[in-house]
Amino acid sequence: MGEAIWLGILFPSRRKPFLSIFLLLYSLLLFCVHGSSSPLNDSSIPFHLYHSSDSLLREIETLVGRHPDKFHIETMRGSNRGYLAEIVVVTYNHSQRQINKPKIRILLSFGQHGRELITTEVALQLLHIFVGERSVPYLDSQSIENILDNFIIKVVPMENLNGRKLVEAGDSCDRRNGRGVDLNRNWSVDWGKKEKDYDPYEEYPGSGPFSEPEAQIMRKLAVSFNPHIWVSVHSGMEALFMPYDHKNTIPAGLAGHIMKSILENLNLRHFQRKCLVGSGGGSVGYLAHGTTTDYMYDIAKVPMAFTFEIYGDASASQKDCFRMFNPIDKTTFQTVIDKWCTAFITLFEEGIKRLGGAQLSGSDKTTYLWDHLSVVDNDSKNKVRNRDVFELAVQELRNYFRLFFLSTVLLMFMFCSRISKNKFKDMNLTLNGA
Repeated sequence: MGEAIWLGILFPSRRKPFLSIFLLLYSLLLFCVHGSSSPLNDSSIPFHLYHSSDSLLREIETLVGRHPDKFHIETMRGSNRGYLAEIVVVTYNHSQRQINKPKIRILLSFGQHGRELITTEVALQLLHIFVGERSVPYLDSQSIENILDNFIIKVVPMENLNGRKLVEAGDSCDRRNGRGVDLNRNWSVDWGKKEKDYDPYEEYPGSGPFSEPEAQIMRKLAVSFNPHIWVSVHSGMEALFMPYDHKNTIPAGLAGHIMKSILENLNLRHFQRKCLVGSGGGSVGYLAHGTTTDYMYDIAKVPMAFTFEIYGDASASQKDCFRMFNPIDKTTFQTVIDKWCTAFITLFEEGIKRLGGAQLSGSDKTTYLWDHLSVVDNDSKNKVRNRDVFELAVQELRNYFRLFFLSTVLLMFMFCSRISKNKFKDMNLTLNGA
């Protein structure tokens, strides 16, 4: 299972340290009996359809180089205790036109789970569409350009590069990052809570909120960019989700109503109402804790926060993870990409309508006035930064406490063993003397 599973078993709860020790001993027994093999998979990546991570990023770099007036690319790096991660971020901003016009900021993330390759292909196609190199059904390039002039869009085409490398090396079932953490459980909203069906191989949330460099980078990006619309793109089913993931409810008031109406419109126009629509926690059949979208809405105060699930094959064998999460024939592959890219353009249009003139009440946390859209709320950013510093401090204190507790237990064990040995020796000497 790897380091992540041992940590997850050792520290399942801050309030039950003795239970942790019991679970550790139990897990050692299971490890001896069953070994440490990961889930079986019998599918290889059809590279005639999919890019490797290296080739996809190279194509994006080349694309950016052809359109320096519209694109900017940067690589953000982070590390934690020897584990290194980097995330490529592409910014679209057609700045030569309507320079003084306030713009809506959109942040899109793809490939948070390594095994979901189809999501990164959608990201690549969208970038080509932004500059007119590829088309969208029923829309000409000039219409798309007119829509995009209203936005600054940051695209993270592959959030989990290290996890993607593991999938390409042969483990097509792995959704985690390079050291076994589910990045969509590593954020601070309701972090660490485990449901009855919790699977440590799939959902290990890390040693604390934002323990992973990838999550730290994405948080930094969200705070600095301060987006109005956030979309995290996944595969495994067809769904259009909004907050919340950690509870079976949607945000109250007008904000929740607006987000849901947008998703219902997308579902009707592009998916014949085949997608699940609603909160992740209320629609998918299980609650998820520590997710990115819940953080973006509750803490980063992004007005519209969504999770899109773009493909899933329910008929696939559980051993064939690649087929479960990614289309394997050319027709389905292209259909998925085309319809979801078109849906994104519709989402952008909806953003113009909803954010262009609507004003929500204070109870909905956000005012959508053009006068405020182009200004970064420094007070909000400072509050988020202060909260993040506090969370980091608490995380470090937890780590020190855990190390102290573990050291104490080991010392007590050694001390008791020493006493037992001495008593045994004394008993032998007494018996021999008798």
